[in-house]
Amino acid sequence: MPEQAQGRLIHLVRQTDLARDVTGFLVDRQARGLSTRTVEYYADELRSLQTYLEAHGVCDLSTLTASHLRQYLIDLAKRRNPGGVHCAYRAARAFLRWAWCEYNLDAPSPIDRVKPPRLSSEPLQPLPLSDLKAMLTTCERRTWAGDRDRALLLCLLDTGARASEFVALNVDDVNLSTGSVIIRKGKGGKARVAFLGAVARRELLRWLRFRGDAPGALWTTTDGRRLAYEGLRKLVTRRAQAAGVPVPSLHSFRRAFCLAMLRGGADLVSLSRIMGHADVSLIARYARQVQDDLAAAHVKAGPVDRLL
Repeated sequence: MPEQAQGRLIHLVRQTDLARDVTGFLVDRQARGLSTRTVEYYADELRSLQTYLEAHGVCDLSTLTASHLRQYLIDLAKRRNPGGVHCAYRAARAFLRWAWCEYNLDAPSPIDRVKPPRLSSEPLQPLPLSDLKAMLTTCERRTWAGDRDRALLLCLLDTGARASEFVALNVDDVNLSTGSVIIRKGKGGKARVAFLGAVARRELLRWLRFRGDAPGALWTTTDGRRLAYEGLRKLVTRRAQAAGVPVPSLHSFRRAFCLAMLRGGADLVSLSRIMGHADVSLIARYARQVQDDLAAAHVKAGPVDRLL
């Protein structure tokens, strides 16, 4: 047997049952057509869980208990925020439910006895629009990078798309006449339509004329390749640092879109469809923030309080 093949065989033999189950789960997610980003999320979370469990003597699912899972979440909370701990819980729950179904086990899964970590009812902060304006001032006009980055920052905000959806867009997905943007494979593999306003379309047209309106990826690098997720993150980081503002997360653009739409009068159902949400529960948290805006306006200008 060739040495390389023998090495692979030894590696497989040394894998624990838990490791093989994690691999089997990831293959199942790929077979179901989940996005690359989603599969990577499961891989990162479950390998973290696997490392913890094996360090505590759990090398196969038969010895896993609810206590192991609770202690894992407690340990995670020391270095992650509540949202990060909740992500780990959801990945573990999906994995264990798959395993119990895969092995046709009758006994309850340990995850069924572990309550999900609490999440704050307050939404995370959106990108401040003043910071975006500062970032736009760093985008030099009539230059390849400047015109691209200006168009990109405005379109990222105006579509409300997830970052992974945004970098996957092609030129043909955008109708520059109507502003419609087809997101072909959103979360859960579902397609939907987002939109660009007149200003974002104008800046996008300027950049497309500058680079040449070639088919294929909408957002590209200087050598013509599709801009990747990490490339988008670096671009936003570079513009924020040049503007002297805090570096925003990519998802904060989506939050800013949601909040601006609500403040502009968009209804929850329409907004949830544009953003690709299964229900309106998350957007309703931002709606409460808009209600707080209205309450603050009343405190400032209420007629009776100002009269008496």
